[in-house]
Amino acid sequence: MNSVTTINWKEFKKTLLLNPELDLQFQYAENKLVSASYHITEIKQAPIVSVDCGGLINSWTEIIIQLWEPQNQVQLKAMKVKKALAIIEVVENKLPLNPLGIVKIEFGNSEFDTRQMFPNAMVVTGESLVIDLMSDTVQCKAIDRDNSCGSNVNGEEYNTSQSINSKIELKNLTIHAQCKPGSACCN
Repeated sequence: MNSVTTINWKEFKKTLLLNPELDLQFQYAENKLVSASYHITEIKQAPIVSVDCGGLINSWTEIIIQLWEPQNQVQLKAMKVKKALAIIEVVENKLPLNPLGIVKIEFGNSEFDTRQMFPNAMVVTGESLVIDLMSDTVQCKAIDRDNSCGSNVNGEEYNTSQSINSKIELKNLTIHAQCKPGSACCN
């Protein structure tokens, strides 16, 4: 299974706190930085609850930082980390963020479809803290348990009491053959 290394909110924020005077840059593709004119438009906390194809309930929390790149706005330097921290403080005063929440950065522009990406690395380069972003991959959570798509590696159904092929017995379908609209026989 493809494995993506994630960073939680506590560790992400800790790295920001260690570098308040640096410019905050985001790299969304090889040699492609989000425009220095970007804005942090919102920070979302999304509790996720799902049931995988093997029938197991999974839950986690994502902290999603949304970046917006305004068109026709030129700026030479990106915001300082301390400005991002000020935005985070405003958010956390209204919405306490789960320190174990998985961090994602949401971004898109005219050349790059909007998507949520993981911080792959946070690297100090010169006067900047560059957050290298990596796209998520689709994964089957149940396959590690030998239990994908409702069956195990032997092809046996995961939950035989909930068989997809269950049959409904139909009896005496002609009992109300004389029923006519408005006769109240179907009530």
